[in-house]
This record gives sequence, structure tokens and C-alpha cells, in this order.
Amino acid sequence: MAEAYTIGIGTVGAGLHFSYDGGQRWRHIYKHVNPEGNVRSLHVFPDDPHHILAVSDRAGLFESHDNGYLWEPLESPITDCEIWSTAVDPVDPDRLYIGARPHGFRSTDRGRTWERLEMGMNEQCPIGTPRITNMVVDPRDNDTVWAGVEVDGIYRSRDGGDTWDHLSGLGPSPFHDDIHGLTIRVGDGDGETAEVIATTPFGMATSSNDGDEWTWREFQGFDGNGSGNDYAYCRGVFIEPGNPDTLLVGCGDYIPGQAGAIETSHDGGRSWTRAVTDTAPNSTVYWMAMHPDLPGIVVAVTVFGQVHVSADHGDSWSKLEREFGEIRAVCLSPNG
Repeated sequence: MAEAYTIGIGTVGAGLHFSYDGGQRWRHIYKHVNPEGNVRSLHVFPDDPHHILAVSDRAGLFESHDNGYLWEPLESPITDCEIWSTAVDPVDPDRLYIGARPHGFRSTDRGRTWERLEMGMNEQCPIGTPRITNMVVDPRDNDTVWAGVEVDGIYRSRDGGDTWDHLSGLGPSPFHDDIHGLTIRVGDGDGETAEVIATTPFGMATSSNDGDEWTWREFQGFDGNGSGNDYAYCRGVFIEPGNPDTLLVGCGDYIPGQAGAIETSHDGGRSWTRAVTDTAPNSTVYWMAMHPDLPGIVVAVTVFGQVHVSADHGDSWSKLEREFGEIRAVCLSPNG
């Protein structure tokens, strides 16, 4: 039976793929978006679940207003670099943010015009040129914007991107500042209880004072498989919309890795369980997608092309039959 939701997949080398029936059948997007390009980020607009933004390396931005069926290019200056992340302001959806390698960009008119952000990022890091893996608008105050950088720590703006502070030193080595995932967890109530959560190759870092101090959690390794590390290499961290107690982290033995797993917490990150998957992930679980209109549904993707779906808030998972080459992005949106 077809599911009433759409899954979008962004790949390295094979562009965009969309399924409008929950993953049973797939359509390769050929028009406007390069079918052999790299799509590293997909974003569903908060004010319209059928409006989706996609970015493609050295090609720029593309948008769909019909849940990923037809796509049109957005003019932008971001056509000469790798593009790694996107964010849409949930209070003011006209304000968009793009994280590239190595710069950030902002639009205040829903993508018609763009300006480069002066973030003060280092031009070189242990992997060469740093890349902005996450742009996050703070749910407590939409003028506060966070950027996670691989490998250059976390940057924070309090004025919508005009000026930035650099938060580094999350751990003892430069690669503790290798930010793969970044999110803001706001507890129930008046919003005063909040945590900044970042994932790195060493695990998960949490700050309850906006990045002044961090506590670390490692996740169990893979019993000698792949890299053989005692701890899991972590990628993205995600919070279920409307349920701040449910967090999920995608991990693996390394990147791209030979083994992967999904860590799930239902108590705000105090305790974690490695989720049950009907098929073992074939590499690091790279990214996940949820949507507030689809409670309990989570889609997770591995680097080497698997798509796993959960209908119970991330506790158990089923792998879809279709597999891809290399995946870097996923989005989820309702059909209705």
C-alpha cells in the first residue's frame, strides 16, 4: 500500500530522486537540476510543505512548489563552490541561509537576491578548505543563527547573520571541532531550558550555556568492524518536530564506513538505545528527515545508498528495496 508522503534523495553524482508514494517507486529529476550533479542539501519550507529547496554543487539553487515534481532554478551567486547546507527561518520564511565551502550566504527575499556573509572563518583547516555542514536558525530567537563547520568549530550570529562569533575548543583536538551535525533542543515550557547539540567524529557534544562549556558522550563502536574504533563516528543529530524528548543520531565506524547505526533517545538525551534495523546499514548513517505533519515517520540514509524508514519515532526500521549510489541529503513531506 502506497504511503501518503514524499521522500526526496540528494546524491553525489546522480542528482535528485523523488518518490511520491513513500519509497515504492522513484523518479530521477532530469529537468533543470543536473541529473549527474551533487545535491548535498534539501529543505522543506516551514510555511508550505510542498515548497522544497535543493542545492547543487557549482550549479546553485533550485526550488519546487509541487512536492518535488517540477523544479526551477533560483538565480544566485553561489555557482562556483560546493554547497553543503540550507536553512529557512521558521518565523520569516523569506529569510534563507546557505552554507558552502567556505562561505555562508543569506537572502531576505526568499532567494531572489543573495549576499555573502562575513563570518571570519579560517580559510584553511586540517581537511583543506572548511565547509559549513549545518546552518541552524535558533527556535528561541530567529535573529540567532548557528553554523557548524567541518573543521572549524561553531559560529554564532545574534543579529541574523550580520556579525559572527567563533566558538571553538569543543574538545582536546582539532577534530573535536569537526562539526558534522548541529541542532538546538528547546525543552517543554517557556523555552528557557535549551541545549546546543553538535556531533563530531568522536561523539556528541552538548552545551546548556550557549557554547561556553561542553559535555561529551561517546556511542559504542562496532565490535572491530571497519575502523575498529571503540567509539562510533557520528554524523547528523536530529530532534523530532514537536517532541523535544526524542533525539536521533546517525553514526558508523568511519566515513564512508563499512557499518552504520542509529542511536535513539526518548528522554532528551539522558539515555540512548541503538535502534533495531531489519537490514544492517552498509555504511555510516549520514542524514535523516522528519516532518511535523507526519508524526512518528523518520527517513534515514546511509552514505552508500540505503534508505531506511521508521514508523515508530526511530525505534525500529525497515530498509526500502531501492538503493542508490552515494547519498548526502534527504527530505520528507506530506502529500496532502
